[in-house]
Amino acid sequence: MNSILKRITNWEAWPFNLLYAPLFPFWIYYILKSRAVWFFTPSNPKITFGGLEGEPKMEMYDLLPRQLYPKTLDILPTQPFDEIKNLAFGLEFSYPFIVKPDVGGQGILFRKIDNEQQWKNYHDKVPVEYIVQELVNYPMEVSVFYIRHPFSQKGEITGFLHKIPLHLIGDGKSTVEELVALHPKASKRIDEMFHKHKQNWNKVLQLNEKYMLSYAANHNRGARFVDLKQHIDDQLLEVFDKLSHEVNDFFYGRYDIMCESIQELKSGRNFTILEYNGCGAEPNHFYDTGYTLLGAYKEILYHWKQLYTISAYNASKGIRPWSFSRGYQFLMQTKSIFKKMRAVDEKLN
Repeated sequence: MNSILKRITNWEAWPFNLLYAPLFPFWIYYILKSRAVWFFTPSNPKITFGGLEGEPKMEMYDLLPRQLYPKTLDILPTQPFDEIKNLAFGLEFSYPFIVKPDVGGQGILFRKIDNEQQWKNYHDKVPVEYIVQELVNYPMEVSVFYIRHPFSQKGEITGFLHKIPLHLIGDGKSTVEELVALHPKASKRIDEMFHKHKQNWNKVLQLNEKYMLSYAANHNRGARFVDLKQHIDDQLLEVFDKLSHEVNDFFYGRYDIMCESIQELKSGRNFTILEYNGCGAEPNHFYDTGYTLLGAYKEILYHWKQLYTISAYNASKGIRPWSFSRGYQFLMQTKSIFKKMRAVDEKLN
């Protein structure tokens, strides 16, 4: 009984559809008000579908100044492995590196590749276009939610998080299996952890040894979030105002960034953008940071209001929302791709 009650009250672990279901009437309100089902598509005009879902990562990287994101290579699943291997090493890639689908999210098929065997296994099984990206060694991964209205030169930062991927710390006597069972988040993902770490399942971790269970710093992959809102100031905002203007027509979304430190990021130095997400980006700063469910709902509704305002303004300037048929076909195609990727992700080490 206590277990059931805990599940019900732990709203942060609810499935996405359940968490957002009470807010559905507000979304319908914006659809009716704008007279467009896909009213949000003008929000970020240069990103497919406004960035709600299915937007290619390479499309977004192409909008960034080259020095602001890691070295990245686009790969088709039909390319011969020897061909892509020669191409990657011709561009001075070296192990380890990161691979992830060009169209993806939620950490699906996100992997760290340590050797040729792992890469070939990934390439042979992944059914979609993916990217190879150099592994960034900055010590901090942060998330910044940024909004700027098209009629304004300055925006606002509504969320700033330190994202800590799921990992273990050794005690010198316990195995990976035992530490996973004791971990507050990993223990709820035993089957997934065993499948991905079965080669090391019985390994004893040395005292203070760090063992990564996932390199994807997503909440639904077990990452822990630390609130950095006390560090939001004009200096940080200036960095993202400048970036927003450089990207051109990016008004609403979330940046995922690796950096040396908060101060270095504020100074515009020693950081790289792993990716940024458009209007489908969740204001994820309400996870792990002390929000009540009501507080989380207030935060979501505030962001939706800004999204509507930006989209309506851009629509009034001639950037029309997608037609129903175009959006529906795109969404069905995207859902089909995600279904295939999830099936592979569950089986891929």
